[in-house]
Amino acid sequence: MNAHLKAFLQFLRLNRNASAHTVRAYESDLSQFLDHAAGLAAIKRAALEPAHLDRAALRSFLAELHKRGLSRASAARKLAAARTFLRYLRREGMIDDDAGAMVPTPKRDVRMPVHLSEQEMARLVTAPPLDGPLGRRDRAILELFYASGLRLSELAGLDADDVNLSAQMVRTLGKGGKQRIVPFNKSTAVAIRSYLKDRELLIRERPATAAALRAPASLAEAERRRKAGRYDGSSRAKAGRDDSRDTSGTSRARADRAEPLFVNYRGTRLTVRSIDRLVRRYAASCGVRLGVSPHALRHSFATHLLQRGADLRTIQELLGHARLSTTQRYTHVNTAQLVEVYRKSHPRAGRAGKTGA
Repeated sequence: MNAHLKAFLQFLRLNRNASAHTVRAYESDLSQFLDHAAGLAAIKRAALEPAHLDRAALRSFLAELHKRGLSRASAARKLAAARTFLRYLRREGMIDDDAGAMVPTPKRDVRMPVHLSEQEMARLVTAPPLDGPLGRRDRAILELFYASGLRLSELAGLDADDVNLSAQMVRTLGKGGKQRIVPFNKSTAVAIRSYLKDRELLIRERPATAAALRAPASLAEAERRRKAGRYDGSSRAKAGRDDSRDTSGTSRARADRAEPLFVNYRGTRLTVRSIDRLVRRYAASCGVRLGVSPHALRHSFATHLLQRGADLRTIQELLGHARLSTTQRYTHVNTAQLVEVYRKSHPRAGRAGKTGA
């Protein structure tokens, strides 16, 4: 069974262009399922056969997850991974029936996403001090988060030539290596332009061993490369496809040779964890609320667009969602706004009481 699992993970990398993070998640979920199935059959995992992965094994696995107190969303994700694996085994002729199709998905809890009000977002974005290079960098990060709705990993992975300040557009690679272009506002362009001067100084002072790996980092050079045709996205899209097939070490090496947009005090790419920490730190310092993560800024971006009249289809494109149902989970409207929209939109909403209809 271990050989089947390795072949399936390779299938995800090469045929489905799955990212390294996605492959690791599949491997973790399926390892738990296979270990449970082996224990159920009272055999070692190495002796497990595809025929052991039947409906009873799936239902028992879900029961065990429930017993351990896992959320319905986590159980549904692990079941989805098992179903994908079983469909792969059936396509390869290892099993005859699709046991996953006969097991219902646990109904997910409906949770409202955490988001900030417009006033809270204004306080958060202006929280970083502008008297130092790192403060100006942090202001640019928060401005871009709120102006574009990028995911944390997307913002951390931005390179200098992904940002077009004159057009106020940013190019990013989302889930599955899908490229999209997202606009941002003037205040974000001003913040990024101010930070880029500090960025060049930070990179210039980088140790020689790291500096030898980087490409030219100036804004003028980035503009020149865009005019030469690099802004068409073909090379970046290809790089995204290649990186999804690399090991994590190779991907990090390629990232170090790129031109990261946001760098730390050592002049190297700012990590996802570092960006998460700085967002939480500024949220705590300005007193907006506890537990605010970078994803809450993405929720706030979508919520405020919806409240100001943007349609779900447009928000879906900006967020990079494959399905509209995903966007509907990110966005929500409070009851007071629903009543206000109804009163303004329904032809008889303001006259019913007067006419006695």
